[in-house]
Amino acid sequence: MTAVRARVRVALAAVLLLALSGCAMVTVQSRGPGDYIAQTRGDVLSTGKLSEAGAETLKVAGIEPKPCQADVAACSAQLDDIAGLDPERRLAAQAELWTGAALALGGKSKPGVALGDAAMDAWLEAAQHAYAYLFFTERTPGERAFENRQTQVRDYYNYAVQQVVESLYTRWRQAPDDAEGAFAVGPWRLSVDLSGFRLPGDAGQPEALIPASSLRFDGLRSTYRRDGFGAELVAEVSAETVGDPAGLARLPVAEGKRRQTPDFSEVPFAPATLLLRFEGQDQAQVLATRKVQLLPYDPYRSDEVVLHGQRVPLAGNFTAAYGLWLARSGFAAQSLRSMLGRDNGIDRPHLYLMQPFDPDRRIILMLHGLASSPEAWVNVANEIAGDEQLRGHYQIWQVYYPTNMPMAWNQAQIRSLLTQALQRFDPSGQAPASRDMVLIGHSMGGVLARLLVSSSGDRLWDSLMADRKLSGERGRRVRERLQPLLHFQPLPEVDRAIFIAAPHRGTSAAGGRLGRLVGRLVRLPVTLLERFGDVLQDLAGDDDKGRPRKLLPPNSIDNLRDSDPFIRAAADLPISPGVRYNSIIARRDPKVPLAESDDGLVPYASAHLPGAESEKVVTSWHSVQETPQAILEIRRILHEEMAANAGR
Repeated sequence: MTAVRARVRVALAAVLLLALSGCAMVTVQSRGPGDYIAQTRGDVLSTGKLSEAGAETLKVAGIEPKPCQADVAACSAQLDDIAGLDPERRLAAQAELWTGAALALGGKSKPGVALGDAAMDAWLEAAQHAYAYLFFTERTPGERAFENRQTQVRDYYNYAVQQVVESLYTRWRQAPDDAEGAFAVGPWRLSVDLSGFRLPGDAGQPEALIPASSLRFDGLRSTYRRDGFGAELVAEVSAETVGDPAGLARLPVAEGKRRQTPDFSEVPFAPATLLLRFEGQDQAQVLATRKVQLLPYDPYRSDEVVLHGQRVPLAGNFTAAYGLWLARSGFAAQSLRSMLGRDNGIDRPHLYLMQPFDPDRRIILMLHGLASSPEAWVNVANEIAGDEQLRGHYQIWQVYYPTNMPMAWNQAQIRSLLTQALQRFDPSGQAPASRDMVLIGHSMGGVLARLLVSSSGDRLWDSLMADRKLSGERGRRVRERLQPLLHFQPLPEVDRAIFIAAPHRGTSAAGGRLGRLVGRLVRLPVTLLERFGDVLQDLAGDDDKGRPRKLLPPNSIDNLRDSDPFIRAAADLPISPGVRYNSIIARRDPKVPLAESDDGLVPYASAHLPGAESEKVVTSWHSVQETPQAILEIRRILHEEMAANAGR
């Protein structure tokens, strides 16, 4: 017992001596991988708690975190008054504190609900202090490029801009007459500069602004974005503004009226990167100002911006706008209606520009297959846009066409459509966009792509007129109407074509039981029948009793049969010697010899083209264009094409 008391007295004496010495006790603990991430990455945005860097700054300043977070304005002012505190640490901590304050005030914007002035003020303070940290401290952003703290502060800025912009837009929608290019939020005055941005269809205002970070897509393998400065949003304009036939089909039309749509349009969704620029030429001025400029940019056209003498990479999301367009398009139902000839389908091809026309980017033209739509290219287009080199060199155009129509009619319409679009955007034909175009066609779209780069000569005409003797007025009428569909030359703008699972020589599946059943369901537009009715009668002639025979034009299913006269004649048309071409072919069963294989619809023998620069065979069903192997092959070809163009 006496020994125990002695040890207690010794321990108490040691504690007393340590207390009198004024020395702090240091202990050490081991950290695991999770602790490492929490220490370096965790912050008020990811965990709801201050980051270790932010908490340590308060400790260095002798400020308790809880009271500080309870009154951020007073705490921020207190940090301003502490001499000797590193400006970077101070501004970073203030940006994080204001971010936490905004979140505590319910500062997450919701569609159609504007934030109150207190939350908006907190977000603007967060963006302002982050802005001062990034551009008005001793070191430049480039000198801090690998620092986690800079990444956190950039995120405070980007997220704050997103919340401010979304809420400002909601306020404007609720009272558009109250703001004419300027907004007031408490003491803050925000102006808008649209000089660096253009909405689809030259719309004056967006119909909606959607944060890209709030969207998650099923059906897209990847989301492609570029890290950088600014908030990533999607600007939506109305279908009427751009003339989007898919969007217009979902809108009511007056009885007895026929909806008119343009032949080509931009998609009604565009990516946008938004910045808030605070007035001032030094740190003190930036922190004192209440004047802010809102600057939107197109991430396709701008990958960096110069701010206060420093080049800063702009953030960008290249998937969200495209995915949102497809998700809201209604293509699946409309393309089926079009093939069957039902109401609210399309009766002529339409050209979609996936981004505003850029004269310096070459064009990739995509043609989908039977009963399909631009949705057929969902991952192909996304992967091309996500490839930084390809994105900088190419722009994507997609043809959306009625797949019930005869191939001869569709190819002529698409040819005319493309020529009109190029004349509209590049009348002189001298821009890079008007040269070295790449065609990519899947299934029936591959056959159409082949026709666009082929010379018809008299082969198609002779095939049609075999055993028919027309003279006089009847012969003149037939030649006048049908020769433009059956006589053509390769498009001079194209120098590369990629054919994917294309039935160049037709398929027996189109003539089988299922094909015949679908063919009977397909209905051609009345306008087509009226336009060519007299010509069809001329071709049909009279029977033995002098009565007129009835002849209907072939639909797309008819043209895909391996016995169809048109597909048989078209299969041997010569491809332009100036066009290099590649084939991607699917086969269901790799155990079957290649020459005897098929993809469930198209036999290898029909998809194979002699003279192809390359032929990639993928184990897949007919929709092979969506497989990773096919997409990688497309990207390989495009990279080689890009390198070849650069060498000219």
